[in-house]
Amino acid sequence: MAEPQLDLRKTYDAIVVGSGAAGGMAAHVLTSHGMQVLLLEAGKKLPIEQELRSMEWPYDNAHRGYLPPESHSLTFNEYTIRNPPYGAGFEKAKHVNSYMGSSDYVKNIVVDEREHPFTGTNYAWVRARCLGGKTNIWGRLALRLSDYDFKAKSRDGFGEDWPISYSDIAPYYDKVDLYLGIMGVKENLPHLPDGIFQRPQKLNCAEVTLKQSLQKMGRVLTQYRAGVTSEGLKHNKYRSPCYGRGACQRKGGCDIHAAFDSPTGLIYPAMDTGSLALRTNAVVREVTVDPETGKASGVQFIDSQTMKDYAVHAKVVVLAASTLESTRLLLLSKSRLYPKGLANSSGHVGHNFCEHLMGPGVTGRAKDLVAKPSTLDDGRPGGFYLTRFRNLSEKHPKFIRGYGFEGGSGCGLFPHGTDVHGFGASFKEEVRKNQGAYISMGAFGEVLARYENYVDIDPVVRDKWGIPALRFHYKFGDNEHRMAEDMKETSQEMFEAAGFEIARVSSRVLTEGWSIHELGTARMGTDPKTSVLNQFQQSHDVKNLFVVDGSAFVSASCQNPTWTIMSLCWRSCDYLADEFRKGNL
Repeated sequence: MAEPQLDLRKTYDAIVVGSGAAGGMAAHVLTSHGMQVLLLEAGKKLPIEQELRSMEWPYDNAHRGYLPPESHSLTFNEYTIRNPPYGAGFEKAKHVNSYMGSSDYVKNIVVDEREHPFTGTNYAWVRARCLGGKTNIWGRLALRLSDYDFKAKSRDGFGEDWPISYSDIAPYYDKVDLYLGIMGVKENLPHLPDGIFQRPQKLNCAEVTLKQSLQKMGRVLTQYRAGVTSEGLKHNKYRSPCYGRGACQRKGGCDIHAAFDSPTGLIYPAMDTGSLALRTNAVVREVTVDPETGKASGVQFIDSQTMKDYAVHAKVVVLAASTLESTRLLLLSKSRLYPKGLANSSGHVGHNFCEHLMGPGVTGRAKDLVAKPSTLDDGRPGGFYLTRFRNLSEKHPKFIRGYGFEGGSGCGLFPHGTDVHGFGASFKEEVRKNQGAYISMGAFGEVLARYENYVDIDPVVRDKWGIPALRFHYKFGDNEHRMAEDMKETSQEMFEAAGFEIARVSSRVLTEGWSIHELGTARMGTDPKTSVLNQFQQSHDVKNLFVVDGSAFVSASCQNPTWTIMSLCWRSCDYLADEFRKGNL
């Protein structure tokens, strides 16, 4: 799709920074209200179908799907023993990627760590600078939060309640479900609200066995609630229904666009309105401010290819660059009026950093499925989701909040879970016999939002474009580690109760950041002294500045955040457009 030329002489109604889940949604909603919008993306527009190649056989890839020799992807041990910036010490590698960039299909989507340094405590920061951002490679699990999350403080006394309730956001969850498409099965759980679901995928044999066993324990396993359209979307010509045909379990997205991605789901339809201008390769380095009014006046950005500096103006600025990048911009945007950074009179910008803890889990073998005929499971968008069961009706003595499990079973393109050793015909036969019998699951737990977990600006280190880097001061706490112990114990107990033979139990807690669910560094609230944004993600300090990505989260919950980010953004941009029409911004 052709990109209209950016007009630097024009004052746009709104500038949106970032083109991922939040940026795409902001562009979609604001243009639907007739506003003239400029969308800025730091990366390029990739020919994404040529990158992902989900129908390519491994033997047709020069590196069997792995990285070429000149590239290196960071491992868990390297994150643990090395200190950021992670580009140092890998001089033999031309490119250094995060752990997510270990595939030939993703290497151009994730950033080069050497060009995008950060410092401080160890952190596995996954970034994707290209049109659509991380929606090109997201895990597709689309869950709702409930009042167990929005009013968590009222339940256990920790942190702060959100300034909204489920009833405030529920209509927007419905809008997102209908507009983008989501698979699922209704379960009628108060702590995991149902959506408006399209046809779900089916559970396979081992997953059904686990589901039935868990029912006896009062726990719920449901089909993976994937942000994937199984029935198609009549209103969107850029998306296709899921055919279950590709290698969905690769570290890569969906090149037929059944799975939601921001360009085909939101940005291209917004461009069709004629009200959206798109500028890629635009690395925003500062939000500018009118010195007389204190309002945001626009942004300054650097062309990532030519290194030229530009300024562009707008009546409203919307930050949607992802949690940590939006926070970095707020902290960088200092002026006489805002010496601590933009929208930071509370001193909370960068603080209350939270996410999800990962690592503990289990792999088992369903012995009754050994040597059974193979099935085709690679084309499923996901396996199952085991919903939260801790700290709902009963209080756990060792930790607060909860966790859920994502998992799956069946036959993949590459057999997994087969810790069999050997070679030759007998080895191959052993792998074939067992590959469909393995089942595994891993936990995602809530990391508490604590003021002492924060990011700030490094005084020395800068990125490729001369912009100061982010510095981390962030570690999991005692609550997270006690929760991780419970994850390990309960996962093994549940598999044993289902009659599975335990093949492996993981107790390792993965490096901070592994979940790619960073949240909370510009949280919303009712008190401007302890929060950055109001309930509509509008700055308390600068009324024509909105921050509509995961920065606004008050707490992480244990559910994946993408669907909530987009629902909140839709709600906020409806409010923004109404205030703009009234002349209040």
